[in-house]
Amino acid sequence: MIRKATSSLARHLPMAHGINQVRRFLHGGYVRIHPSVQEALVEGRPVVALESTIITHGMGYPLNLSMAREVEEIVRTNGAVPATVGILRGQIHVGLTDEELKFLASSKNVVKVSRRDFPFVLSQGLSGGTTVSGTMIAAHKAGIPVFVSGGIGGVHRDGENTLDVSADLTELGRTPVAVVAAGAKSILDIGRTLEYLETQGVCVAAFGESREFPAFFSRQSGFQAPYHVRDEEEAAKLIDSALGLGLSTGVLIAVPCPQERAAEGQAIEEAIQQALSQARSKGITGKEVTPFLLQKLVELTDGKSLDSNLALIQNNARVGSCIAVALSKLQKARRKRNLPGPGDRRAPQPVVIGGINVDFIAKAQNPDILVDNGVTYFVPMVKITIPDTQEREKAMYCLSRLGQAPLLLSAVGKDEHLESVLHYCHHMDMSSIRQLEGKSTATYCAVITSAGELSVGLGDMDIHQQITEQYVSQFKEKLCQAPLVCMDGNVPLSTIQYVCQLAREHQLAVCYEPTDENKASKPFLSDSWKALTYISPNLQELRAINRTLGNPLPAELPSRLEDVVQAAVALACPLLAHLHCVVVTLGAHGVLLCGKSLGGSISLYPGAPEQTAAARLCAAHYPAIPISREEIVNVSGAGDSLMAGILAGMLAQHDTGTCVRMGLLAASLSLRSYEPISPEISTSSVSQEQVQSRSWPEVKLRNMN
Repeated sequence: MIRKATSSLARHLPMAHGINQVRRFLHGGYVRIHPSVQEALVEGRPVVALESTIITHGMGYPLNLSMAREVEEIVRTNGAVPATVGILRGQIHVGLTDEELKFLASSKNVVKVSRRDFPFVLSQGLSGGTTVSGTMIAAHKAGIPVFVSGGIGGVHRDGENTLDVSADLTELGRTPVAVVAAGAKSILDIGRTLEYLETQGVCVAAFGESREFPAFFSRQSGFQAPYHVRDEEEAAKLIDSALGLGLSTGVLIAVPCPQERAAEGQAIEEAIQQALSQARSKGITGKEVTPFLLQKLVELTDGKSLDSNLALIQNNARVGSCIAVALSKLQKARRKRNLPGPGDRRAPQPVVIGGINVDFIAKAQNPDILVDNGVTYFVPMVKITIPDTQEREKAMYCLSRLGQAPLLLSAVGKDEHLESVLHYCHHMDMSSIRQLEGKSTATYCAVITSAGELSVGLGDMDIHQQITEQYVSQFKEKLCQAPLVCMDGNVPLSTIQYVCQLAREHQLAVCYEPTDENKASKPFLSDSWKALTYISPNLQELRAINRTLGNPLPAELPSRLEDVVQAAVALACPLLAHLHCVVVTLGAHGVLLCGKSLGGSISLYPGAPEQTAAARLCAAHYPAIPISREEIVNVSGAGDSLMAGILAGMLAQHDTGTCVRMGLLAASLSLRSYEPISPEISTSSVSQEQVQSRSWPEVKLRNMN
């Protein structure tokens, strides 16, 4: 369900370069996911990300290659799919072939790549090994929640003066990936490292029976981790909670080195102090310190540090793989609980019928727009974003985030977008969508102003015509059992008419989302619309509907709030002869609920005929949650978030005020997000409890008669 503004493509050719950059990213220009990894992600099987700086900078060839192979094999043996991350000739690879592993292991002058290094390394076509920070970024973009490393970087000794703080720590504070590692290296200031992680909001847990925070080679650092998890199941639950809350921060699971290697720890610690002294005398600083120390430790300990290093990494791989497997089982079990099984009549699914689109969002960085010879330019060049979470039917996705499990009926092409669509929507019931050979998945490019308003939209949505009556009719039984059917304007007219006929025959509750001004009138071209229960137009779409019905129209749409409400009431009134409720989205003015009032509030739930006859028509204006212009990032998903919040409240049987305010909460989160549907929307952030915990502006009720 999208708002689409159409325009001539020729007038927006200056955008082409930015769009191509986006397409390069999506189509594998910047990121290549190995087929075995991609297949596992699509099927919901556990995947473990692995870093590559240990291959490129941690030890010499060929030992580094054999180590990488052994670690990948340990991951496989423990039931997960390994995804070693590296950069080869300017392309991020998530999952490497054996030949690619060998290339990284044997290459000279490869780069150590953290967050700051990606733009240069990719633009220059260089190769490199990814650090903890770099690997977290790639893992998150690929949708891999668990990453195994040797150890993390941290605050260096005397860091309060030098400000030498590893990018690993800030990455843990902003990238939602669980890192399984042997704590921080003992060459670091571990106390300040833990303090810094606390400041970044990172949940740190020691793995095993002790809360002792490990120091890489040593099981003891002298510092306690804030928490500890006893086994992989507890670790998986912790990670699942962090991901479910949408906190956008990582988790650190600190695994002590194997007990049998503990005796070597003291000898290695003494060697570390000697190596540190040599590094200082040689003036070695920054990211060159760790490779120097590791090599020097091998010399000073006659190879014992290397043996311990290998044992530590192998142990982390085993523990991390078991955690990934446990997390995968946990997530699958929850999805299975949420989806009704065969013959399960206790909780029939809502059904959503609509278009899946891959969205490209281009946002101007300031208000200046230049027009030269009929060609539109944005100054400066637009900012292009393609958040992973944009590839889906938005209202369906938002409902899923709010604890519902709708069945989606839609169509996608078997093309370059299919696997990513299925992966990003893996937590939803996508089992019934059509996957069509020779067809293209729908794409949509929206250009939004610096204020977040839609300026122009361009789409290729021909595949929506494949959401046919014949296809939808295969699910007649589920439609007839559904507590709610949602349908958008992307659906072909014949399919809309079929669903309306079913609604009339089986008294189904059907909500129609008009999508845009051009598609809004589809059900109103015949008497089909009279079988609808709810519609959720904006003022422009409501005017288009009334134009189709031949009703009186205002000369122009007003902007002053009182006039906007008055116009919306006038346009909604004739529809309420047949519809139960008209939800008019008013943008910054909030939402106007038009329907039948009983007991002082408008009923969202169709009642008995005698109750309906006794009710009077009223309109209730709910003001929007105040958001400053500077906070608004994107308006393209606010309407869908609003309706999804309202519908989720209805499916939970909440009262009208709670339902509408849940919608307003969801909309406010999406307005602040680069993604059309905010990843912060969840059952905890949009809930009856959240509604009750806030103070709300007064709702103004007016008589429509």
